[in-house]
Amino acid sequence: MKVSDFEFELPRHLIADYPTPNRTDSRLLHLDAGTGELRHLAFHQLPSLLNVEDLMVFNNTRVIAARFYGRKETGGQVEILLERVVGNHEAVAQIRASKYPKPGSHIQIEKGGPVVTVLGREGDFYQLRFPDPGVHQAAADYGHMPLPPYIERADEQLDQDRYQTVYAKREGAVAAPTAGLHFDEQLLQTLEERGIARVEVTLHVGAGTFQPVRVEDVKDHIMHKEYIEVSDAVCVAVDQCKKRRGRIVAVGTTSVRSLETAASIGQLAPYQGDTDIFIVPGYEFQSVDAMVTNFHLPGSTLLMLVSAFAGIDNIRRAYAAAIGESYRFFSYGDAMLITR
Repeated sequence: MKVSDFEFELPRHLIADYPTPNRTDSRLLHLDAGTGELRHLAFHQLPSLLNVEDLMVFNNTRVIAARFYGRKETGGQVEILLERVVGNHEAVAQIRASKYPKPGSHIQIEKGGPVVTVLGREGDFYQLRFPDPGVHQAAADYGHMPLPPYIERADEQLDQDRYQTVYAKREGAVAAPTAGLHFDEQLLQTLEERGIARVEVTLHVGAGTFQPVRVEDVKDHIMHKEYIEVSDAVCVAVDQCKKRRGRIVAVGTTSVRSLETAASIGQLAPYQGDTDIFIVPGYEFQSVDAMVTNFHLPGSTLLMLVSAFAGIDNIRRAYAAAIGESYRFFSYGDAMLITR
């Protein structure tokens, strides 16, 4: 299987640089992967497509302000984008600079921020150490919201709210679980009033989610690692849903990857740790029956995941229809509901 199998042409104007005025204003393309039928809907209609027996699974990670600007000891400008926080004082990051910093060198974060030490480099990523009070406080005081590279603007005040789900709790992501951005408190209340159960997992999304697949043969790709937690309560809720013949509806590919990692032993079990699960066509899903997801980048691992779930041909037709109907793409764009 080749990466080129997952490429498509997308007009630049369909990339959403800003969110809709209200979260639920987004459009919703419903793909029935069993019949191939497509329906063009509004996102606020999602509850009408769900059943009282269903269980929705949300990712409660919270995005930190993971982009920093600073200067090297030589005076050169530096941009730091955290990939993963690996401790209170240490993080793995991407660095952009005219000349890359050497191990042992220091970076002064702008506006009197902390002095960060470069511990070393591994591939595209650097190991950094932040002084007291640590990484999270530095992000809160001096960081910028880490908008994806395809959004061609600087972060603004609105992104503090809108590049974050309304149910975000567990701080640690450096990219948003974007399928969840379409939900507001009123929609969550509507789901609750309809009796649709809901649980939460945690997957701290890393910046590696935007890294291009640099090999042509999909099997040669090395997947980035991300931290996840799937609790015993989630496992119990999933089991109860299956017994009442409901569907497990994952909100976002991060929820899918969390559940499928926790079910990798053949049945769903509590899990806490890293995952590098790479889901491509041919994969047999263990837990997920339906998913809410955004439209993904050409050639990306996320597009491969939804193609595994719905079928490559179905996804090709759905994306062609979305482009033809001028849907908005990527993080701040519109959504799909895939059932099968």
